[in-house]
Amino acid sequence: MLVKFAVKNFRGFAERIEWDLSHPSNYEFNKNAIKDGIIKNGIVYGPNGSGKSNFALAIFDIENHLSAKWKKPDYYSNFVYTGNPNAPVEFEYVFKFDNDILEYSYAKNSVGLLVAESLMVNRKQVFKRDNAVFEIDDGQFKIDATVKENFKQNVNSISVINFLTASYPLPQDHYIVKLIMFVNSMLWFKNLDSREFIGLETSSFGLEEFIIQNQCIEDFSRFLANVSEQKFKFASSKEGDKILYCQIGDNTIPFLSIASTGTKALELLYVWIRRMTAASFVFIDEFDAFYHFRLSFEVCKQLFNMDCQVFTSSHNTYLMTNDLLRPDCNFILQNNKIKPLQACTEKELRFGHNIEKIYRANAFHVE
Repeated sequence: MLVKFAVKNFRGFAERIEWDLSHPSNYEFNKNAIKDGIIKNGIVYGPNGSGKSNFALAIFDIENHLSAKWKKPDYYSNFVYTGNPNAPVEFEYVFKFDNDILEYSYAKNSVGLLVAESLMVNRKQVFKRDNAVFEIDDGQFKIDATVKENFKQNVNSISVINFLTASYPLPQDHYIVKLIMFVNSMLWFKNLDSREFIGLETSSFGLEEFIIQNQCIEDFSRFLANVSEQKFKFASSKEGDKILYCQIGDNTIPFLSIASTGTKALELLYVWIRRMTAASFVFIDEFDAFYHFRLSFEVCKQLFNMDCQVFTSSHNTYLMTNDLLRPDCNFILQNNKIKPLQACTEKELRFGHNIEKIYRANAFHVE
């Protein structure tokens, strides 16, 4: 699981910003949002321009050099903070895999090339390279002197993690294998002006083709009925079909020609939910941009019942309720800081409190 993340000099984040998921409060409700002492589910709120989307993208930077999964093509077009373009962008991750705590950090230049990298496991350094220095635990990994020198000179900017993965027959339970598996299973997506995603898949795919090929038409119909009370009768598909058709009387019509914008967004969400059974960490950017506020609530209930870590960003304060999550799982991102609600007020927050009303009264302050 992801325990902590920090980034500095990335896009609008001139200063270091840290997101710590390792200190949940001792609330006695919605305990399913916490797993192994780590916050498993949450929603990130914040004013327009506060950096919610960029912060989520920063978390998924690790996909760009450790994973072969799908990436955002224009990711590096606006990478480094404009006010300090010659300084590196610094990333810090803390992961927990069983009893191991991995602290993985690295830095990249303005075009995304690695210039520094280090890994610590249970507070013990495994490797470090920075400024023509390369150190590695020789007890775990025997590396030729020529290779060490190449790492010192940063010859091809390859990640040490990827080199070790390719060079050593590591057992399935090795911490590096677990790290790679986790990163390969991370997923970011949004459904605003364009349907973009990062991670989990190796190529883009058609939503309706996925539903048809995986024989999910009836399940998709039930999903729409359950979360949005919309009832669609889909026509039977034939082998090779790539388009869903709705049956209306004796006639059929393409589903997308009669579906609203919100319903199309639900189609995207449904497909990703089907794929999330293989995910480790999911962040959905502005997931409910086209949803009715009650629909957003029903969708969140489904998302937060999944086994993987799932987080979303939203402006919908209807979701800021203890009936869905808890104060330590609702975060405010503002002024280059991200904090849970209970850390933004001196008031003790209890189950019976209307935290949306408290939020709208401007009682939470990120300082």
